[in-house]
Amino acid sequence: MRIYNTLSKTKEEFVPVEPGQVKIYACGPTVYNYFHVGNARTFLFFDIVRTYLTYKGYQVKYIQNLTDIDDKLIQQSIDEDLPVNVIAEKYIEGFFTDIEALGLRKADDYPRATEYIIEMIELIRKLEKEGFAYNVNGDVYFSVASFNGYGKLSGKNLEELKAGARVEENPDKKHHADFTLWKSAKPGEPSWDSPWGKGRPGWHTECVVMSQKLLGDSIDIHCGAVDLIFPHHENEIAQAEAITGRQFVKYWMHGGFLNISGEKMSKSLQNFFLTRDILQKYDAEALRFFFLSKHYRSTIDFSEELIKEADRAVKSLYQALNEVDYSAFKNEKVTIPEEMEEFRQKFENAMEDDFNTAKAIAVIFELAKLTKINFLKTRDNYKASAFLLVELGSILGFFSNLDEKLATNLNDLSGKLIDLLLSCRTRLKQEKNWQLADLIRDDLNELGIQIKDTAEGTIWRLNR
Repeated sequence: MRIYNTLSKTKEEFVPVEPGQVKIYACGPTVYNYFHVGNARTFLFFDIVRTYLTYKGYQVKYIQNLTDIDDKLIQQSIDEDLPVNVIAEKYIEGFFTDIEALGLRKADDYPRATEYIIEMIELIRKLEKEGFAYNVNGDVYFSVASFNGYGKLSGKNLEELKAGARVEENPDKKHHADFTLWKSAKPGEPSWDSPWGKGRPGWHTECVVMSQKLLGDSIDIHCGAVDLIFPHHENEIAQAEAITGRQFVKYWMHGGFLNISGEKMSKSLQNFFLTRDILQKYDAEALRFFFLSKHYRSTIDFSEELIKEADRAVKSLYQALNEVDYSAFKNEKVTIPEEMEEFRQKFENAMEDDFNTAKAIAVIFELAKLTKINFLKTRDNYKASAFLLVELGSILGFFSNLDEKLATNLNDLSGKLIDLLLSCRTRLKQEKNWQLADLIRDDLNELGIQIKDTAEGTIWRLNR
């Protein structure tokens, strides 16, 4: 297995820090709003990483944090005229509702920043004691010049650095790229007691502490969207490695942007779609297919037309299973023949080449096609190809509600009427009235009802 490591800018062989175990830290949401579909792409992909590594036999511990204290949360509390903790709870609840609707498995833990304030203060005190941090009137900054490796993740030269997205311009700083570890309290804002006075931790410190407390000083994978490389992840490395002297993260993984009309989707630009709104209109698996049909590091453009295309593609997979009547044999014990294992190998080769889900999906469609071909030619191994289709598709999060989606929703009377039409069609064919027989078939197909002539008679299924 090879993973593209942002730190080395190359694909590297994946070798965990501890054999057989994988520790993953994924940057979660700042809970001041519901997350948009750009966030959903990131959350979904790293859930796939966790799922695939589990499939390969690793013991995976997956942590995703919740940032529940931040400038944006404070502003949202003002806008909604609610306390900050109430705002946080509102959108944390929304986060869990939306990831469930999206079909994501829960992480092993969801640490909240406010639960680790004491540990954050302890880390900042150590950094100050070791000469990596300094206090200016209750604000504590990390001195980037004190850490020799600063810039190694982003590739930025210290002397050429400009202030990043969350780095405040401040004449009290020794270097314009020095970042805040502790912010002194402002009137009306949530605050905690500290050696430097009342205040709250900086964003970059939060993730370092939560990662180290739950996963240890050195972890396997740290992931997030590409916009977190600098300054957030760069600043995490500086703090963690300054204190421990050990490599903080072995593999840094970053997902690409989701754009709207060529611009990054973001709440600040007001050009975003909330995930929950999209899921009101489209099936979660359509959105999943849209994301996974492109490589996770690529930038993709979002449009509802593309989601509609993805929805049709997903329905074609269910249609393949409907055509072979998968529900009738899904509980049978089926052995996958050796010659069919090549599909599993192709799927795994794709996933183990930096999680190329686009190629993995292509394998799934090959299996869907093979399943239908085997069935039409009355080959016994159509059941095996259907089972393998479901098994591999499930790794990517498809077929999660298989029974529900395969089940016909036609009532008994409707079924009897269709049977009556098919009986009439059979008589028309016996009378060689092919034109009218074909018209019945085509009209039923227009209504979403597929019919198939077999040696045992004509069968019908509802297209999905």
